[in-house]
Amino acid sequence: MSTATTPTVLFICQHNAGRSQLGAALLEHLAGDRFTATSAGLAPADEVNPAVAATVAELGMDISDRVPRHVTTDDLDTADVVVLMKPGLALPSTPRGEVLEWSFPNPESWDADAVRPLREAVSDKIRGTLLAR
Repeated sequence: MSTATTPTVLFICQHNAGRSQLGAALLEHLAGDRFTATSAGLAPADEVNPAVAATVAELGMDISDRVPRHVTTDDLDTADVVVLMKPGLALPSTPRGEVLEWSFPNPESWDADAVRPLREAVSDKIRGTLLAR
């Protein structure tokens, strides 16, 4: 399938270390080649949150080597769907595609046990919105 016919979904959060990495990985896991998943942040961290990587590894995916990156105007121009993993994020430009604003409670702590419910909530949201199309 070529990327011209595969919608690109861009997940954005503040640090591109937790929620947005989780969203992109889960979309890859759940949707296969139906979508191109990518992620970015407004103030990228140095690495993917280890607890997020651990909970994704439980699904058989290794995202520990992914590098958080800044969201760019080009990202926003080329994404068919932009998913803000926290409402009200200030983007560097107006997205061309559809914008979805999702909200999830913060984990009590950023360890694997506390992140699993977030992983499940994001999976449910992906199934109920993006995969239901």
